[in-house]
Amino acid sequence: MNRFTIIKIIMIFASLSCLGVIFFRNYNSPENTQKRCLLKFEKDFKMSLETPREEWVSILDFADNNYLKCMGIPRY
Repeated sequence: MNRFTIIKIIMIFASLSCLGVIFFRNYNSPENTQKRCLLKFEKDFKMSLETPREEWVSILDFADNNYLKCMGIPRY
């Protein structure tokens, strides 16, 4: 291989590595983590209005536990 090909391979690898680091830093930022967890919480939270109170309370507990687990907050 000539020198230009080797330099091109090294530049591509370095660029992909930098893009990967930037992506994961942005993906794991506190704001984005909170947005993802809120979307999951809202999905667990949606139920019809005819749901009995006992079932509604259990659904709220389930959604709350999933949100805390998603955010990484330990339950006591």
